[in-house]
Amino acid sequence: MSHTATILLLGSGELGREFVISAKRLGAKVIACDAYDNAPAMQLADGREVFSMLDGETLRAVAEKYRPDYIVPEIEAIRTEVLAELEAEGFNVVPSARAVQLTMNRDAIRDLAAGELGLTTSRYRYAESLDEVREAAEFTGFPCVIKPVMSSSGKGQSTVQDAAGLEAARDYAVAGMRGDRARVIVEAFVDFDYEITLLTVRHKDGVSFCPPIGHRQERGDYQESWQPMPMSEAAIASAQEMARKVVENLGGGGRGWGLFGVEFFVKGDTVIFSELSPRPHDTGMVTLASQNLSEFDLHARAIMGLPIPDTIRARPSASAVILADRDAQELSYSGLDDALAAPGTDVRIFAKPTSRPYRRMGVALATAGDVDEARRKARDAAAKVHISYGA
Repeated sequence: MSHTATILLLGSGELGREFVISAKRLGAKVIACDAYDNAPAMQLADGREVFSMLDGETLRAVAEKYRPDYIVPEIEAIRTEVLAELEAEGFNVVPSARAVQLTMNRDAIRDLAAGELGLTTSRYRYAESLDEVREAAEFTGFPCVIKPVMSSSGKGQSTVQDAAGLEAARDYAVAGMRGDRARVIVEAFVDFDYEITLLTVRHKDGVSFCPPIGHRQERGDYQESWQPMPMSEAAIASAQEMARKVVENLGGGGRGWGLFGVEFFVKGDTVIFSELSPRPHDTGMVTLASQNLSEFDLHARAIMGLPIPDTIRARPSASAVILADRDAQELSYSGLDDALAAPGTDVRIFAKPTSRPYRRMGVALATAGDVDEARRKARDAAAKVHISYGA
């Protein structure tokens, strides 16, 4: 069987699952990798490899086994120095080994954004010991936000109101980190009106932007997102300018094509850079309903050098997560008939083999005449999906 491309997917969660669907629609062969078997993307891929992405020796061996056209990271915890070596040997790392290396660590991407590129960010410092955390909090002031320099989906993040809460917040950050770096970032709490994800696509013909996505978080993890998020023309222009700067910098030196999730805080017309992921973003799952080309379609197209529209539009839509509330090895779902009864609603079950408290197990999607109605419909649909837990 012939394929348009062979893709080695590093990380096989729900975002990887949707990417596999988009890539296979374009004729690609996908080998899905993760640290546990039967991960969501593996169930739909052409092949699978089970190993820790932090195991550099195995990572290299798998790349050499398949000789893929593209190595596509979907998670942060990867032995990035091996990716850099593979790229130097001719492998195409998406969007680039440098981008993956810098964005894997909040300290590296923050230093790039605030230092080299001069983007507006919050006041921040890094810390490893508790004494360093206390010194950093004196610099930022209270309230402050403490989070690991390496994590995903807001894990390990908390807001601290006074010095008494610093030790617990530091311990929580270290417990929620990915990888092996017990380092945290302490940053001043930003007084913002709202926060957005600006999905930014770097492709063979330039840079394209999706309409901004608003989102709400709990425990540092997204609970719902909606698109388009109303913004002033000045704020949109500022966010796009900063996003363009950072993705063109990260993509430099190679093809550097792909979709980036760039996060900002917005206060009036003032836009403050927060974080960036060089891959589809969890809040961007709303694009499964809002856009004719989802973020996963755009990522696959960009990677493979296929055309991306100059203008990307979104109909009023929203997503709401479906969460587990306990640890379990056996799962089943009910309520889909009720969840899907309302016109313009949809559900994605991620088919994760196990659950734990607050683990994202699915997402409800909704479209409507306006964003507020779409948010209500998505929340209602998510609430109607029930998870049953086995022994």
